[in-house]
Amino acid sequence: MRIVSTLIEAHIIRIKNDNVEFLLLKRSPNEKYPNIWQMVTGKIIVGEKAYETVIREIKEETNLEIDELFVVPKTNSFYNEIDDTIVMIPVFVATIKNFENIALSNEHCEYQWVELQKVKKLLAWPVQKESAKIINDYFTKKYKSLNFIKIENSL
Repeated sequence: MRIVSTLIEAHIIRIKNDNVEFLLLKRSPNEKYPNIWQMVTGKIIVGEKAYETVIREIKEETNLEIDELFVVPKTNSFYNEIDDTIVMIPVFVATIKNFENIALSNEHCEYQWVELQKVKKLLAWPVQKESAKIINDYFTKKYKSLNFIKIENSL
């Protein structure tokens, strides 16, 4: 069995009235995992850095421009029975320049901005809910000693 990193998880947030709001996307009915709510996810192309995948996938799936991009100090994982691998997924969070210009790709059919309580109800997988909680706590200053790594000179 191999350990691979072929996917990314990218949360898009905005701060509104001192609350963190997450952009959740509903997968189209004809996609794998139809009708589930999720953050931006995507496959890392060979030769691409994970953060480059985040930038590309956010643009492709939402048409949004990233303002700031951070590495969340967490990775998610799952077992892939097809090729007998453990897949490690780096987690990122992006703030965006203008959240009015959302244009979904065919991969998604709806979007909504929601606070953490609703994120916990809508996301399917517990590890994604954990990522959202860490992000929310960081941006509401509950982790005073923790600093997310900001990705510079990439946007």
